[in-house]
Amino acid sequence: MKFLHLGDLHLGKSLGDFDLIRDQKYILDQILDIIKEKAVDGVLIAGDVYDKAVPSEAAMNLLDYFLSSLSRSGVLTFMISGNHDSDDRLNYGSNLFAANQIYIASKYDGTLYRRTVTDAYGEADIYLLPFVKASQVKHFFPDAEIGTYDDAVRVILAHAGVDPNRRNIIVAHQFVTGRSEDPSLGGSESVGTQSVGLVEKIGYDCFDAFDYAALGHIHSPQKVGREEVRYAGSPLKYSLSEVNNAKSVPIITLGEKGDVSLELIPLHPMRDMRHIKGPMKMLLDKTNIMDPDDFIYVTLTDEDTVNDAMGVFQQVYPNTVKIDYDNSHTRAIEQVDISSIAQNKSFSELIGDFYKRMYHCEMSEEEMKYMKMAAQEAGIIDETDEIDH
Repeated sequence: MKFLHLGDLHLGKSLGDFDLIRDQKYILDQILDIIKEKAVDGVLIAGDVYDKAVPSEAAMNLLDYFLSSLSRSGVLTFMISGNHDSDDRLNYGSNLFAANQIYIASKYDGTLYRRTVTDAYGEADIYLLPFVKASQVKHFFPDAEIGTYDDAVRVILAHAGVDPNRRNIIVAHQFVTGRSEDPSLGGSESVGTQSVGLVEKIGYDCFDAFDYAALGHIHSPQKVGREEVRYAGSPLKYSLSEVNNAKSVPIITLGEKGDVSLELIPLHPMRDMRHIKGPMKMLLDKTNIMDPDDFIYVTLTDEDTVNDAMGVFQQVYPNTVKIDYDNSHTRAIEQVDISSIAQNKSFSELIGDFYKRMYHCEMSEEEMKYMKMAAQEAGIIDETDEIDH
């Protein structure tokens, strides 16, 4: 039996000011072609289906198109929610979808969702674990010791009746790590010592009873711990940190118990993402221009700020997303030590000193007034601090 693993579709996402719906439909059509060419039996969608909890109409129509195409092809679909998704919205119509071989688990209800499928080797169990927080799981198991997300997932699995002697697949959306290192990050998730965003780390050995763990949440495709515990990654590049990612989809062939093979099929976007760096004159020289329809991030090394640089670049690269600078001024700012600025100083002194260090001149009274107003609005200083009108 063959499964194709997807994650982090983020339908409805924009890149800067650019709508990605056309790009997302293009890549989903490519995936549909792969499914047909490789005779895939089932698709595993590991969360972050939408980019926002309240998706746009265009995003919902695109998901409808994709799921309907899978259903018409007779392909089984197993889908969970991620931390970007709305549980209720993704779950809407799930009973009707199930009648068309589209199985959705959007909210953990105290029982791990399981669906049994059959092929020439017998039965295989597909488990769906939507994104969960430790507090949610504690609600269903009040007597269990659940202090971390790792605890929570282990408690869920311990109560799920998973038989390690059967063929098992799980679809999950958590931050799963190896014994000695974290996954390589890509996309909008940021990492601390214990989490990606608000998602605490979970050891990959949680999934030892599973022949394959189809993971979502990290945008860079990669294995975690062993080949069969894997992030599919996002199908498109969604941030500058992904510019060097080679996007792909894993196809898992499930044979008899213990026999799992993987094939990574490369994906080719309608518009790629590139990062170009150098002086404006060089970057816009006709001999250096290539693939002008790509999404472009620009780092200018010119010492002087270029007026309307975005407008100039978009005449050549219409999909320029962002322009920044790397020159002596920006490097000097990066090297400024601001750790001692805040010691025993008022808000006005603190802001004034910082401004002077950054821009080598004094802040005007009007600028200081607006800074105090913004600080009061943000709750950084209270309303008793004077603002001169």
